[in-house]
Amino acid sequence: MDDQREDVGADTDRDARDETPAERSDRNWAELLQELRVMQMGVQILTGFLLTLPFQQRFADLDGFQTGVYLALVALAVLSTGLFITPVSLHRALFRQHRKRSLVTLGDRITRIGILVMAFVVTGTVLLIVDVVVSRSTAVWCAGIALVALVGLWFVLPRLVLRSR
Repeated sequence: MDDQREDVGADTDRDARDETPAERSDRNWAELLQELRVMQMGVQILTGFLLTLPFQQRFADLDGFQTGVYLALVALAVLSTGLFITPVSLHRALFRQHRKRSLVTLGDRITRIGILVMAFVVTGTVLLIVDVVVSRSTAVWCAGIALVALVGLWFVLPRLVLRSR
């Protein structure tokens, strides 16, 4: 694998920064941690919201489909939380092992998977809420629109920005 592809977060004008590979890894790790802080907060709030639903009076009124969607959402929210915390856990395990570059690369990959899972959690939450409040057909449409919007914003837009450089 060429150096630029392996160096997650490398700028296309790499020579503009006067940093060693170790400094670049440190910077990339710090940037990844900042991103994880934002994502962890969002996924923790959403997971907390989902975990409180069974204690609401109307929860008993959910039909089989809604209960299945709810349980899938809880599982995906827990998985997403785990994925966003995994890079920090890996850092603890690899601390002082001189593996920062590997840690940044693996952390980036795990975070990307976490973002994808989070897109499904948000989409599923839209599906569940609109299904309960309005109707199933409207819920499916709204969830589809939400998924397209999130994939567009979180995956397609960054690729378009990369191509434009």
